[in-house]
Amino acid sequence: MKKEYLRICMASDFFYPNIGGVEEHIFNLSQCLLSVGYKVIIITHSYGDRVGVRWLTNGLKVYYLPIKTFYNECILPTMVASLPLIRNVLIRERIDIVHGHSAFSALAHEVMIIGKLMGLKTVFTDHSLFGFADTSAIITNKFLQITLANVDHCICVSHIGKENTVLRARVNHTRVSVIPNAVDSLVFSPDPKCRPTDRIVIVSIGRLVYRKGIDLLAQIIVDMCAKYTAVDFLIGGSGPKMGMLEELIEKYHLKSRVKLLGSLEHSAVCSVLRKGHIFLNTSLTEAYCMAIVEAASCGLQVVCTKVGGIPEVLRPELIYLREPSVPALIDGLETAIKDYRAGRAVPPYECHRIVAESYNWQNVSQRTEIVYSRIIGLPHPTLGKQLANYHKSGVWPFLLVISLLWLILRFLSWYFPVKNIDIARDYVKR
Repeated sequence: MKKEYLRICMASDFFYPNIGGVEEHIFNLSQCLLSVGYKVIIITHSYGDRVGVRWLTNGLKVYYLPIKTFYNECILPTMVASLPLIRNVLIRERIDIVHGHSAFSALAHEVMIIGKLMGLKTVFTDHSLFGFADTSAIITNKFLQITLANVDHCICVSHIGKENTVLRARVNHTRVSVIPNAVDSLVFSPDPKCRPTDRIVIVSIGRLVYRKGIDLLAQIIVDMCAKYTAVDFLIGGSGPKMGMLEELIEKYHLKSRVKLLGSLEHSAVCSVLRKGHIFLNTSLTEAYCMAIVEAASCGLQVVCTKVGGIPEVLRPELIYLREPSVPALIDGLETAIKDYRAGRAVPPYECHRIVAESYNWQNVSQRTEIVYSRIIGLPHPTLGKQLANYHKSGVWPFLLVISLLWLILRFLSWYFPVKNIDIARDYVKR
């Protein structure tokens, strides 16, 4: 049976040149879908002077919309302001399915809501875990309940992530699938010759934000450098906590031992990992954590907080799981150092083999295709049905927002009809 040709729109605030697990997931999944004949485009916001349409590897088309960020690389969720632009892109590319990524991404939620009002199928991948008590979690969970009310299907990257999403977003468990992340093992491979032989290098790569446990990382750097003269740190990533780390390095005179690499290009991540012996992840909440899989694929020992879905990711011999506290993580680092020096650590190429056999993007892509094929034939809910689903969230003023969006879409259909929009050519084999 011939596979149906589909046009997919990946939408998220988080994409290149930003570096992180969500960005990696979107890029690699898109590349696999392109390779099997789907059309894939990306919608994200502008990054500095990166505005407009850009083309990445294998013809991956990216729309960097001219929308300013509001907080932590996310746009302000106005709903209305970006509607004409998003509508134009979705029509121009003749999109069939909108696939939003990350609960933190306001742009992903906007594109999914607008896409659903335009009659498109929608899928959402949740990459994070949330609590239920603090103010931030309560607001985010309520917003997620609203936006997922009419999503055709949800994907979570771990089983604990699925339980979390079902509870906090009140999504029926039958509409949620678990598809883990993966790693490009051809790119992320070991090279022990890149490591120094007389020192231990600890690598940490990720967004420098509170949720990633950067406050824990800062204290660990101070304590480990004071206790071990042969230990250095390589820190990759950018974010609001960068200033704190810079002040710490200056205060304790650690410039020669702690290097802040800033935001890294995707092509540079592997070369940084190869320089290290141990990868440290201090996340306070994590649904999966792609970074530890990439690190293990490069042959590093992994020391990581035992939170969220992380215990599901790597086999026990490849990871040192600890509670999210400074003493516990230092204990994990010290154990990893002792095992390395005693020759008890799993050899780098054996680590790579285990990861390569367990995680690959082709498998993730195939399972995602199954989700697409299941939802493409579902009937489209009427506006009344959509409003009824949104009303179940308990935030009735949002019905006014949806009604306004619908009216604006009707107006645009008259003022700027589809026939006046240039249709993009599909550069894919049919």
